[in-house]
Amino acid sequence: MSFNRRAVALLLLLLTPLSLDAAQDAPRERLSINAGWRFHAGDPVGITTVLDYDVRPKVVRSEDGKDADARPEEAEKIAARSEAVLKPWILPTGNAFIKDPARRHTRPAGDPGSDVAFVKASFDDSGWQAITLPHDWAIAGPFLTDGPHGGMGRLPSWGIGWYRKQLDIPASDRGRSIFLDIDGAMSYATVWLNGRLVGGWPYGYNSWRLDLTPYVVPGGVNQLAIRLDNPPDSARWYPGGGLYRNVWLTKTDPVHIAQWGTYVATPQVSKEQATIKLEVTIDNDGEGPAEVEVATAIHAMDADGAEIGEAVARMAPARVTVAPRNNTRVVGSTTLARPRLWGPPPTQQPNRYVAVTTVSRGGKVIDLYETRFGIRSLRFDPDKGLHVNGERVVIQGVNNHHDLGALGAAFNVRAAERQLGMLKEMGANAIRMAHNPPDPQLLELTDRMGFLVVDEIFDVWERKKTPLDFHLIFPDWHEPDLRAMLRRDRNHPSIVMWSVGNEVGEQYTGQEGATIGRRLHNIVREEDPTRPTTASMNWAKPDMPFATAFDVINLNYQGEGIRQSAEFEGTDRIRTPPQYPGFHRVFPDKAIISSETASALSSRGVYLFPVSKDVSAPVRDGSGGDSTIRQVSAYELHAVDFGSTADKVFASLDQHPYVAGEFVWTGWDYLGEPTPYYTSRSSYSGIIDLAGFKKDRFYLYQARWRPDLAMAHILPHWTWPGREGQVTPVHVFTSGDEAELFVNEKSQGRKKKSPFEYRLRWDDVIYQPGALRVEAYKNGKPWASDTIYTADTPAKLEAIADRRDIHGDGLDLSFVTVRIVDAEGRPAPTANNRIRFRVEGPGEIAATDNGDPTDMASFASHERNAFNGVALAIVRSLPGKSGTITLHAESDTLQGTSTTLRVVDGR
Repeated sequence: MSFNRRAVALLLLLLTPLSLDAAQDAPRERLSINAGWRFHAGDPVGITTVLDYDVRPKVVRSEDGKDADARPEEAEKIAARSEAVLKPWILPTGNAFIKDPARRHTRPAGDPGSDVAFVKASFDDSGWQAITLPHDWAIAGPFLTDGPHGGMGRLPSWGIGWYRKQLDIPASDRGRSIFLDIDGAMSYATVWLNGRLVGGWPYGYNSWRLDLTPYVVPGGVNQLAIRLDNPPDSARWYPGGGLYRNVWLTKTDPVHIAQWGTYVATPQVSKEQATIKLEVTIDNDGEGPAEVEVATAIHAMDADGAEIGEAVARMAPARVTVAPRNNTRVVGSTTLARPRLWGPPPTQQPNRYVAVTTVSRGGKVIDLYETRFGIRSLRFDPDKGLHVNGERVVIQGVNNHHDLGALGAAFNVRAAERQLGMLKEMGANAIRMAHNPPDPQLLELTDRMGFLVVDEIFDVWERKKTPLDFHLIFPDWHEPDLRAMLRRDRNHPSIVMWSVGNEVGEQYTGQEGATIGRRLHNIVREEDPTRPTTASMNWAKPDMPFATAFDVINLNYQGEGIRQSAEFEGTDRIRTPPQYPGFHRVFPDKAIISSETASALSSRGVYLFPVSKDVSAPVRDGSGGDSTIRQVSAYELHAVDFGSTADKVFASLDQHPYVAGEFVWTGWDYLGEPTPYYTSRSSYSGIIDLAGFKKDRFYLYQARWRPDLAMAHILPHWTWPGREGQVTPVHVFTSGDEAELFVNEKSQGRKKKSPFEYRLRWDDVIYQPGALRVEAYKNGKPWASDTIYTADTPAKLEAIADRRDIHGDGLDLSFVTVRIVDAEGRPAPTANNRIRFRVEGPGEIAATDNGDPTDMASFASHERNAFNGVALAIVRSLPGKSGTITLHAESDTLQGTSTTLRVVDGR
């Protein structure tokens, strides 16, 4: 996947809106203020002022790390207390997203916290840590090896953090509207400007805006202070901590297009023509009425997001009067002949357009706003699944949490693009955002790369999964949070469905839970009637009311059945027989999607014996797992207790062809939820490990999802000193339908896949050193081959960079794999030698990793053991620099290596 400077610039200007010019006299400026921040952990010593958002329940016992499908509990009733809290001052931030004016909040008088030293311009923060956003305060560790922290990744993400920055507001900005736009802050953010409390937002995953206009001093000192309060026991996975997404300063005329103030719909789409409908909301922050003209031109975009040529369509200008301190909506439409449709590769292309809207007053343009969108039709058929532009598209999707491995929660465009690129290589065409709104830049990538997206808002509603999760704010904030996500994201063509909940406890509460679901469904329909709603169910059954609230049936694990083996009989855990037929019978008018499948477990490069004869089995010591080393066998035959292997899921989907497809749990390993070994740092469920190294399962999915790709993959490795003469099963993943296996050129037999069989197994192979080769066939003809060799003693290091040219913007990355090989260059698949990394030139080591879920070395460390033959160094450019970076990898017992990277376009 190419990643050029223009694409970086467009992504950073982001997204909708996208200002054309950041010059001071532009009608709209959107300025990154990521640089120049100071960070401090903890409140001032001796503080007596109460800065809590609200009174929280007392946590007497951590529930971190409980089973992922444990039944959510009723919220704790908190007795009224007398403590002052900031909630009344924060709630008004969400007023723009509350439909009923009577339910909006009135800000009390006063500015709580104004007496706290950290909010004052006179405070000397020179001793604080200098940082550039995005920033995750916890990712450098150290890991917490003891105590109840495994579920949240064993990293100290909870606590108080302060950020301070002086804003440059020139005198010439007097009379403009000035906004602070935060793409994500984890969590319970409170903002002061010049010592005055402006507002905040509790939910750590949403994007939000504050109007700074009443608080700024144009031409003077403008001190911004942000306090975050990230609770312990607030998540089931690693949430990160800090200002972990971009922060912007937006400046406009008092009369301007509102935040996320455009909405594009394409109600009629064909290859011959498309109708484009655009709603524009104009805000008037002034004291008098404003008569304005609103005009829009439609331009095609190239693959990098740049406009192509002249406008391809225009909407007739509209003249409206906007009352003071009010807003007005303008609706226009146009027809485009022979549209370039947006659709998922490889059979379609992700073509996009941009609507350029101008607002003029008295002949002068006072605002200019870009809305990127795609033209495509969607249809969910209960018997034939999803159709995009009339073509059936089987959903081949994965779930992903929001962390970026060793980089943590701090979003980085290149790291996210690398993840998506590898998933596309595997054949994935869809992403479910589990279980929260993503960074908006991720949706720009899914738009550009052609992924289908399920955008999800909540993991909990009113019933809790952890004591301090977001059930505490759901009653007050579910409407503002949901509407904010919808307005921010609804113009992205990659989004095909809105999910309002994941395995929520309200599945268990009958009509009461369904009523909440219908309330959320109705909010979605008000904001975007073009896409269906859903909520993922791991417990609700066809005869329960919960599923009636939504347009599409989303099932987590229930399709294949949950805990159906004999060992679970008589337990109190969820046990569910296969549910596809029941839901299809009860809801014949609703499409069914398996929104979480598999949750298979494995450790890359770890092969444990004996090998299970079953196609899908839970992990136990002696059967796929070893609790002494906390690793799971990579034969890919084991899953979490409530899940299934890929093989079992494939068979279930093939036997129920009306199911629209699946989202595998998960595409990548992620921080936290380290089932089945709680004392580890990260999950075992990814198809790709935390460092970005492919597990064997990658090729099992590739064989299914890319059937036209000629490929064959052998497992395990073939370097087994001490196993000579012992049975060592060999499995092959191939897109062919049969194969012949050879050990040192002696045939082990030719095998053909049987119905509902997705791997070829030679379970009686006797290990002997040498060469292991497979020849795969399809329809009787040679198709693909693979050969692996026994390695000698590890001798040297090799370095392979995923990109040799990176941009000198301080953001771009090169991911360098260092592998251990023998003297002949053969990979040493079990080598775990310690490797030291260092760089020369205009770059730095951003992080290192090896994909081992048990490794507790800090990601910031420049030394790391390899894990089964490989380690990773992530190299980042320095801002404004250019030249050559040399990465050196050295080891005490191995010949070292180096690789060079070229830093271009330093600025």
